[in-house]
Amino acid sequence: MTEYSVLIGGRAGEGLNKAGMVLCSLLHGQGYHVYLYYDYPSLIRGGHNFSIIRAADRPVFTHRDRVDFVLALNQETVDRHRTRLTAGGILIYDDYTVHTEGGVGLPLERILKETQAPDISRNTGVIAGFSCAAGIPWETLEGVLRREIPRGIESNLAVARGVYSVGSTLRQIPELPRKGRFPVLTGNETTGLGLLAGGLSSFIAYPMTPTSNLLHFLAQHADRYGLKVVHPENEIGVMLMALGAAYGGERVAVGTSGGGFCLMTEGLSLSGMAEVPVVIVLGQRPGPSTGLPTYSCQTELHFAISAGQGEFPRLVVAPANPAQACGWSATALRLAWKYQIPAFVLVDKNVAEGAADFDPAGIPPAATADPLPWDGKGTYARYTDTASGISPWLSPPARGQTVKVNSYTHDEQGISTEDPVPTARLQEKLLRKGAALASEVAGLPAVLSTGPADARTILLTWGSCTDPCIEVAEGHGLRVVQPVVLWPFPGDALRSALSGADRVVAVEQNTTGQLARLAAAEGIRVHDRILKYDGRPFSLEDLEARVREVAA
Repeated sequence: MTEYSVLIGGRAGEGLNKAGMVLCSLLHGQGYHVYLYYDYPSLIRGGHNFSIIRAADRPVFTHRDRVDFVLALNQETVDRHRTRLTAGGILIYDDYTVHTEGGVGLPLERILKETQAPDISRNTGVIAGFSCAAGIPWETLEGVLRREIPRGIESNLAVARGVYSVGSTLRQIPELPRKGRFPVLTGNETTGLGLLAGGLSSFIAYPMTPTSNLLHFLAQHADRYGLKVVHPENEIGVMLMALGAAYGGERVAVGTSGGGFCLMTEGLSLSGMAEVPVVIVLGQRPGPSTGLPTYSCQTELHFAISAGQGEFPRLVVAPANPAQACGWSATALRLAWKYQIPAFVLVDKNVAEGAADFDPAGIPPAATADPLPWDGKGTYARYTDTASGISPWLSPPARGQTVKVNSYTHDEQGISTEDPVPTARLQEKLLRKGAALASEVAGLPAVLSTGPADARTILLTWGSCTDPCIEVAEGHGLRVVQPVVLWPFPGDALRSALSGADRVVAVEQNTTGQLARLAAAEGIRVHDRILKYDGRPFSLEDLEARVREVAA
């Protein structure tokens, strides 16, 4: 595989996130598949931020520890990351802010004064230094800058020209034959596209890392798609407003993270009892409590499955990458409305904020599902008991009809009751609906398997750990099994996917092996666990070393 890795680092407030996306676009413009990992503390200004961009001749979804270029906007970047450089790796830095031996120092202070460019244009300067050193043509750089930084573009181009005038090619990154050009998108953006494809008409959220950019993305495109986007005062308001919108006929989703979802759990139970659908895009981040607000984990699986008082059906899906996030978000929305249940799209920072080139051909097909409509005969009963447990749907206003929903135990008309007979019937109705959902899930590609069918060792994983596992497994003759649907738990499909293996190794980003524990509850044995819980994703080298230890 032909590949290159580039790290750019500096302080918060220096445009590091945008700089990373510009580098992605540059390398993508050279014909490479790209993946961006962005590491930043929970600070508005200051603190150390860096992005690692990996470019390869095939799709990749994790970063490497070793990099071919380090682009430093400050001294801390050199001190922290110079040792990451591969043999022949190149350090490029701002010689006004960095003092070091070797590498390529750029006279950015002089160039900024000559061009009268703002200080934030230093990041454009080091990107231009990289482009020049990597042999990327000026025309490619100019096109990317005009597309990615339209505001203040002339001053940025002046800085870039100044760098090109003093630089030279040190290590050629050759252009690859282009098979097709696709946009570079984050998982938040593709989740939003999937929700829109599923029929989303309202999105309600209080911004919370790592799903904040989903709110921003949908707000940015709200007019184009006729979408209502609302930012209430807190997460309690988010959930209650969403349920009110759904009752009124809106297809609605909410976005949050663990701390915000804690505030939504009473509303989640209201969704379960009142049978009012909602989709929750739940971005996992390390806890307990505030934890590491801008880092990543896989600790909310059991929380999503069991949150809320009482027992009621729900759907939980965990996509592994932007393409899966798009397809499964559409499926979650459609199934939520068909079964009138809450549905979760369970992501983490690596899926939500990670960026990659997005090929629509990789999107899994979404479920085709619509609510059961009321036939218009007689008097409408919101909770009509049916063989499937799914009641006919009617949104108010409806002439001559009352659409009554209720958080209290209720009869078919939605009238509160404490009588044991309708109480039992209601619980049995919810059970049948859950069974119907499980039956439909069994017909979907709920469990994916990649690698040799006769492999004796299987890596069992979920979410953002999946693609790194697939890349490592290829070099060791292993198979990777990924349950995408995690509730209703696809026990039979998972047993089938694991059949024939002598050894099952769970790979997860938590301390207890949450997927392994769910599998054990189904009688599925997991022999070893590879767990990571420092808030950072598996790098390729780290995961490969860990797999080698347990799979030897």
